[in-house]
Amino acid sequence: VDGDELVFIITKDRQQRGNMEGGVVGTQMSNFGLELALEQLKVPFVRAAVGDRYVLAELQKNHWQIGGESSGHILCLDVTSTGDGIVSALQVVAAVVESGKALHELKGQMSKYPQCMINVPCSKERVNDSMVLAAVEEAEQALAGKGRVLLRPSGTEPLVRVMVEGEQESEVQGLAERLAEVVANES
Repeated sequence: VDGDELVFIITKDRQQRGNMEGGVVGTQMSNFGLELALEQLKVPFVRAAVGDRYVLAELQKNHWQIGGESSGHILCLDVTSTGDGIVSALQVVAAVVESGKALHELKGQMSKYPQCMINVPCSKERVNDSMVLAAVEEAEQALAGKGRVLLRPSGTEPLVRVMVEGEQESEVQGLAERLAEVVANES
């Protein structure tokens, strides 16, 4: 069970108990399925830059309580002021107990989209190249609003992360490979 699924479980439990205030903050890497599942619950969702400090800043800016990353770093600001694994685990256990359902049943209420990420060794400036931008636009058109494309320079290595999400795994893989090839081909 990843962080996106845990955030969804905590959010849905709070909503059912009448304790949900505001929306949820994820990151650029949060699965598109989380965004859609929260939309169905009518819970606002905002993406922050990758990193718990950016999630925290966005939560504070909006006066919201729940946020997290796919990695499992979750913030419940009504319970504690920082991310805490034990607090997060207790929130999930409370949701399981309250619902009377198994964890796999609760996580099954959110459908994760297939995601493909390819790390391309190159300079971070490649994300602004006109050929790369055109390829991104083409991939987004192919997804037709049922997925997303993200090119993100690594903060620690000289590479660009090419990420594509969508409904069909084969399409996602193909689009990611084509984009990675364009990013890699510095002219």
